[in-house]
Amino acid sequence: MNKWTIVLTAILGLGMAGPFIMTSAVSAQTIAQSATGPGRGMSMDQVENRYGEPSQRYASVGDPPITRWEYPDFVVYFEYRYVIHTVSKKKSG
Repeated sequence: MNKWTIVLTAILGLGMAGPFIMTSAVSAQTIAQSATGPGRGMSMDQVENRYGEPSQRYASVGDPPITRWEYPDFVVYFEYRYVIHTVSKKKSG
């Protein structure tokens, strides 16, 4: 095999693996978000519809306004009306 055949084979191999790698990464992110709570960008209405009423709601603080909702297994932080971060609570045991 000459050098160009090896290079072409490597490029084609990577090209075929690319979609698989991207699909796997997206699937892993989706699984992680559903396991830990709401995903970034969800609206307050979407969070409440999917996860129910939070056990505690805290008033907005700062500018931009950051709001916190607590659920039994996680805490959700919103900027305006959209999720910016979800933190899983440590389980005691």
